[in-house]
Amino acid sequence: MPYAKIQAVVFDLDGTLISSHTNIYYAVIKTFKKLGRTVNIPEQKFYALLGHHFKDMFSELDIEVDDIEEFIYIYKNLYFDFINYSKPYKGVEETLRQLKNKNIKIALLTTKGQDQAERIINHFNYGKYFDLILGRRPDMAIKPSAEPYLFICNNLVVEPASTIMVGDSELDIGCGKNAGALTCGVTFGYRTPEQLEAEKPDFLINEISGVINILERLNRNK
Repeated sequence: MPYAKIQAVVFDLDGTLISSHTNIYYAVIKTFKKLGRTVNIPEQKFYALLGHHFKDMFSELDIEVDDIEEFIYIYKNLYFDFINYSKPYKGVEETLRQLKNKNIKIALLTTKGQDQAERIINHFNYGKYFDLILGRRPDMAIKPSAEPYLFICNNLVVEPASTIMVGDSELDIGCGKNAGALTCGVTFGYRTPEQLEAEKPDFLINEISGVINILERLNRNK
């Protein structure tokens, strides 16, 4: 079956648009200190789990957190103490600008809370490019569930088959596939190329600008 003309691109945030692992790690460590705990978290193992909800990450790391909502509340308030450790990946703004100029709808789908996702996007002055920002909400499942992706498609009035999910993890690829969208893995985030290949995304790119090449190829002669 031929690909549909792409009308919208949905991006993950951490590890896809923003290199934020150090920012997240330091904020997590400081949050535990705020809670009166000194926790040893292996950095590389922590980074390899990014993209998952904190409760799942801490479970994998064998760290008990009695009240995850309290932890997240404190963490969110401390996150911006370390925001200078977060940097956009090469070519992000130019890619967003080109998509906007091509009248491609742009959305963000992240497991970060809604308010935090909006604040981070606005911190980097990217808000003008996005048609929709969707962070974690209490009434909605998170990636890899198709629910948030279908919510985005309904709001943008596009069919999932005419969209592409771009992300750096198995959660992103799984979410896109579950929703019936095309999927694109990025090799510069928090998973290895081999891990991404195992998820069988439709496309794999080494720079975010590769999204433009994919769309030009798919939308040619449509």
